[in-house]
Amino acid sequence: MAQAKKTNPKNKKDLNYKLLKDLSLSLGASVFGVADISDSKHKFAISSNLINRFDKAISLGARLSASLLEEINDQPTKTYYYHYRTVNALLDLAAVRISNFIQDQGFSAFPVPVSQILDWNNQKGQLSHKRIGVLAGIGWIGRNNLLVNDKLGSQFRITTILTDMPLRLDLPVKHGCGSCKACVVACPAGAIKENPEDYDLNLCTEKLKDFTRKHIVEQFVCGVCVNACRGKK
Repeated sequence: MAQAKKTNPKNKKDLNYKLLKDLSLSLGASVFGVADISDSKHKFAISSNLINRFDKAISLGARLSASLLEEINDQPTKTYYYHYRTVNALLDLAAVRISNFIQDQGFSAFPVPVSQILDWNNQKGQLSHKRIGVLAGIGWIGRNNLLVNDKLGSQFRITTILTDMPLRLDLPVKHGCGSCKACVVACPAGAIKENPEDYDLNLCTEKLKDFTRKHIVEQFVCGVCVNACRGKK
């Protein structure tokens, strides 16, 4: 009897990674990474009996229109608000389709909504997509308190899929904003400082509330610092 060929676990992880990355890109993603969440999942607002199933998180990002962002000056535009919501919907749908693919392979998946807020005072959802993005090597947290990618700047939206599927892991990148202070100059709230740790969430939130009170947009959306943070061309 012929002996069954053994599958190299490392090769299996690489194969799964490629399958999911290719699927993600075909569904509209611009960036893709996989993070080890073993040391951070206790911070997620997800029941312990559920979160214990997962040891990895897939981070997906979809690019925003740079041309559309250029219309933004010191406040968001209604067109940007519509675009923001459309890209969020694209990512939510992609996350569902990828999660279904993972489940079809016999593994578990949990697609986390892109923009669902559970704690309005602290502007928090079930987890921080941008922190997962850092762990997945997508980028770093910039002065604007957003995830910054080397090529895209902050001009993309992100979401997360938790899973137990065997996957190759990415590592955090070591890039940073360097001397760029474009977002500091552009911020209409004065919330962004030279030191990223000094970012003032309260000032930012108050400005977002002001935009909604004036009916410029209908939820907490700005886009001024997103337009300023353009990455490398």
